[in-house]
Amino acid sequence: MELSLGVKVLLLITCILFSMLVAIGAGWLSHKPGARKRDGVLVGGCTFGSSLTLCLLVLTSLGVL
Repeated sequence: MELSLGVKVLLLITCILFSMLVAIGAGWLSHKPGARKRDGVLVGGCTFGSSLTLCLLVLTSLGVL
């Protein structure tokens, strides 16, 4: 499947936004009352990286990117 550069950029931006939403949710769910906020940020950052990697890997394996 041959997509134009603009469509590929839009797919990349969509993957980044989806990964940000997943990371925000994971950081929010992992935060415990009285705990340090940096622990929630660390969980969110790790979740963002793994989620973005997974999204890009799936799109690349399908031949979209």
